[in-house]
Amino acid sequence: MTQVAKRIQLRHPDRAKAGARIELWKYESVKRANLHIVPREAPGIPFAGLAAGVSRESTRAERLKVGSIGWYTISVKLHLEARGFLRRLPGVVPPRLIRLK
Repeated sequence: MTQVAKRIQLRHPDRAKAGARIELWKYESVKRANLHIVPREAPGIPFAGLAAGVSRESTRAERLKVGSIGWYTISVKLHLEARGFLRRLPGVVPPRLIRLK
């Protein structure tokens, strides 16, 4: 009998858009890395550097098991924005993020 992996339904900041449904362990791994690298105060972290930061925070084994770090980083980031953990700094170009929780 095969065991089914637990999954989480991600949210999107734009309520009209649906988030992906991913394995819970992948979510937890990428969430931990996101919250570790995003600072609480301005100037924050540039959005363009987020996936590279998550990759650096993850072990080689995690990176290999997760797959596309870039895709999971963006999906989890959107979920964390929707839940109020992260926020884009308004009026800043290129976009930067700060951690709220």
